[in-house]
Amino acid sequence: MSLQHKIDFAVILTVNRANPNGDPLNGNRPRTDYDGYGEISDVCLKRKIRDRLMEMGEGQRVFVQSDDRKLDGMVSLKERAESAEHGLGKDAFNPKKCSKEETAKKACAKWFDVRAFGQLFAFGKDGDAAGVSIAVRGPVSLHAAFSVEPVSVASIQITKSVSSEGDGTKRGSDTMGMKHRVDKGVYVFYGSINPQLAERTGFSDEDAAVLKAILPRLFENDASSARPEGSMAVNHVLWWQHASKSGQYSSARVHRSLTVNPDGSYVLDGEATPGLKADVLEGF
Repeated sequence: MSLQHKIDFAVILTVNRANPNGDPLNGNRPRTDYDGYGEISDVCLKRKIRDRLMEMGEGQRVFVQSDDRKLDGMVSLKERAESAEHGLGKDAFNPKKCSKEETAKKACAKWFDVRAFGQLFAFGKDGDAAGVSIAVRGPVSLHAAFSVEPVSVASIQITKSVSSEGDGTKRGSDTMGMKHRVDKGVYVFYGSINPQLAERTGFSDEDAAVLKAILPRLFENDASSARPEGSMAVNHVLWWQHASKSGQYSSARVHRSLTVNPDGSYVLDGEATPGLKADVLEGF
């Protein structure tokens, strides 16, 4: 059974001397808007959710797997999709053998991230087979995360003390590159789950419970040179479950009822959404 209640949620997180989401168009500096507020893209946040799902094992299959974490050895999304063992098989993407609606339904049943976030299956021609384009619109939408206050970005130059090439007789240049970080910041992002779209993909109350359990652990097992262990953490997750599929209030009204302070604390305006209470989860 698909989702029976509209859901809104918010996640408050802290960054402490880390690069939460580098911008490749700006030397991998932490993303900021023109007013200096820190930003973490929705694509980055979905990657974290997918990674946590993959750590749950076969119970929660993920279609879009990053190369450094993939579990099945598939070299491309097309290979994974058409794999008989890990995907739907080639016939599922042959319009002469399977309709787009049937393929989309199978994909949603197979992969959590497809029925949650949606997916575009767009594969070119392969031999005699025609190209295919199948769009799935998912019920889970995420905003980008923004800092509560403008952030200060620090940069340092890093060097190397060994030669990366040659026979070792000539030492390479000391300059290796730059590292950037946000010294301190409190970020918040919002999300919603739409029951009407959930009916199309089969996203269920059980799936919503899995997502709810993942959010407090969003940055566990996510350490890197840019994000040392413990430098990023979820403080609070606020989860609003409406009384019906249509929802008691608009998502905009629910999200505006939350005010996040620069120290990471928050205030909820209960008068803005009477009868709708937030379930609060503390970070892991």
